[in-house]
Amino acid sequence: MNINFETIYTYKTISYCFIILYFTFIILICGIDKETKKVDKLVLVYGIVISILYMVYLCIVEKANIYRYVIYLVAFCIILFVDNITLKKHAKSTYLNNLLIMIIVMIFFTEEYITANSIIISLLAIAISLFINKIKNRKNKKKDEEEKKLENNISIGFYIGFTNVLILLVALFYNYMIYVIKY
Repeated sequence: MNINFETIYTYKTISYCFIILYFTFIILICGIDKETKKVDKLVLVYGIVISILYMVYLCIVEKANIYRYVIYLVAFCIILFVDNITLKKHAKSTYLNNLLIMIIVMIFFTEEYITANSIIISLLAIAISLFINKIKNRKNKKKDEEEKKLENNISIGFYIGFTNVLILLVALFYNYMIYVIKY
């Protein structure tokens, strides 16, 4: 095996490129979801493509466990199949299916622990924001209409994406600090 500093830097550069592509995916999803409350199909296709490329890279270079990624690909196929049936029946894709695909792409890159924490913190953030808005609208007479309107306009994809990036950055900073303290 011919390993030198040049190949090590090449592997790190490729990993950093995948991180940049992933951040681009999350930022696009967050921006579109915040403005329109829908997850764009083309951005999801972009996420699926970079996920598959990353999977191939990990399986070839780092000899990663392929079974885990096969399970994710099967989940992709099942969700896309259900989404296709929904699209044929109702002539539109569901927000939930798109969010599930987004979560699977997140799992590809940040693994289960960070993604699970992102979802939990997102749900807490949504609950807190709804609670704060409920307190603000307590004095308002049209509160029922505004509460329903607010509940229907929650951008879940934005919250999940934002918290995922935040938790990922905190985890990277934590790992870096552990590395600095250790050495």
